Amino acid sequence: MTTDFFNYQGDTLYCDQVPLAEIAARAGTPCYVYSAEAILARLRAYDEALAGLDHRICYAVKANSNLAVLALVARAGAGFDIVSGGELFRVLKAGGDPAGIVFSGVGKTAAEIEYALDQRIHGFNCESEAELALLDALAARRGVKARVALRVNPDVDAATHPHISTGLREHKFGIDMAEVEGVYQRASALGNLKLEGVSCHIGSQILDLDALMEAVGKMLALAGRLRAAGLPIRHLDLGGGLGVAYTPDARTPDPRAFAAAIRAQVEGHGLTLMLEPGRSIVAEAGVLVTRVLYRKRSPRKEFIVVDAAMTDLIRPVLYNAHHEIVPLRRTALGTVRADVVGPVCETGDFLARDRDVANVLPGDYLAVCTAGAYGFVAASNYNSRPRPPEVLVEGAAWRVVRARETFDDLVRGETP
Repeated sequence: MTTDFFNYQGDTLYCDQVPLAEIAARAGTPCYVYSAEAILARLRAYDEALAGLDHRICYAVKANSNLAVLALVARAGAGFDIVSGGELFRVLKAGGDPAGIVFSGVGKTAAEIEYALDQRIHGFNCESEAELALLDALAARRGVKARVALRVNPDVDAATHPHISTGLREHKFGIDMAEVEGVYQRASALGNLKLEGVSCHIGSQILDLDALMEAVGKMLALAGRLRAAGLPIRHLDLGGGLGVAYTPDARTPDPRAFAAAIRAQVEGHGLTLMLEPGRSIVAEAGVLVTRVLYRKRSPRKEFIVVDAAMTDLIRPVLYNAHHEIVPLRRTALGTVRADVVGPVCETGDFLARDRDVANVLPGDYLAVCTAGAYGFVAASNYNSRPRPPEVLVEGAAWRVVRARETFDDLVRGETP
């Protein structure tokens, strides 16, 4: 799989103007590599499609929270969607403007809310009456009013993996559509909240715009009813969730088409539109580079053993996710049907199963594609494996933006 930003020049795979083999040789493997220009291009796609409409793009930090990535997004003028106090700390450390931060999540702690209030973030997407009461009390102690949007569960099936579907009634997220008006009326009596909007997010890796458009329609109708009841609805937050192509034949909506479709429905309603894309900004902008350690054959299987593992990229075992795997240098040896597996002592430690992949040899390098989202952020130290470095490519230059962990890093904070 090649893109505008990862492609072969001759037989060598490049990220922008840099051969990935150069990065692998100098930074070591496994390592994550991100294209700055790919990230910026996807941000521009959203902004350009919504030009002239009052809107704000808030990048979903949970997709990739590297400080260099966040700083790149901040300099591009985007806001941020956070789901923890730690993500707020990262955004501020990267130079993000607190006035552009929206705090989402179903289980915000009092300490996290206090931290966010003290930093004067833009607002909170609240998911329950208990959270509204806590936020009101904490804001009252500080003599401030907190901006709030109620997160609504619109009961829309996102038709995605069950673990990343969030918009049905059986999910933990949001307030049931039938209860929102009553909750909003009761919350309007709380003196330290500024109830300004409604929000929703129906899931992630969505490939069919019909589900998203159904949610948009329901949310616009809800905003209309709330306004008719005299409630000050000023913005509509539609979350993120747009899917990307993990396989060469996947048909995915372009961010411009997605934004244009939303714009067609929202325009004319006098609402500020907020979108919170994450995966569609960074997934295709990153690869995980790994080195082949061994070739191994059993009576039933061919194995390519690499130095990357489920500790570096958990998506294949967690979601049965598909990531294309390509060689950094094209080989004349053809392909082989094999499992691509890592060194971790789990049968679930695989990057691909029963896949036709390049017939590589020990010492060769491979790139695991579309790994810029939910890759490093979900990495672990299981089996006491140091987490890999992260590299940012900027045109013809590249730099390590997170150093490889050391053995000392593994035991920091522990005492024997």
